Amino acid sequence: MGRPTEVARGFTLLELIVTLAVLALAVAVVTPAIGRGTDAVRARAEVAGFAAALRHARERAITSQRTHRVVIDPEAHNLTIVAPPGAGDEREFRETRALPAKLGIDASHVLEVSFDPRGLATGGDFKLTSGGVVYHVTVNRLTGRVRSERE
Repeated sequence: MGRPTEVARGFTLLELIVTLAVLALAVAVVTPAIGRGTDAVRARAEVAGFAAALRHARERAITSQRTHRVVIDPEAHNLTIVAPPGAGDEREFRETRALPAKLGIDASHVLEVSFDPRGLATGGDFKLTSGGVVYHVTVNRLTGRVRSERE
């Protein structure tokens, strides 16, 4: 009886080089897509923060039964919520929130939105840009509802 032939185990150098080249190509293709994905996530978070501040002002107007104004200052990158003094000895309410430096704000008409105690608003339409991603944030005049959608 003959001896069984030995089978070589392992990979050749050529197979290893081809595998590494395919992996390098895959990494080169995927890396820019990951960067774009993080920009989109960052932009969505910045827009969500802006819309949340508007919603917060509306909720405060309803609960405190006082008109609240939201004044946006794109140059200073901030947003200020202001309410006049209420009944009794309440003082003026004023809260300023910083907006991200990369967040560009373009308003079609006004940079101020007022919410009344019934939840109604003066309305507003804002175009927000961050990292090449564009969103529209609108405030409905009749309902005071704040909506944001990607362009």
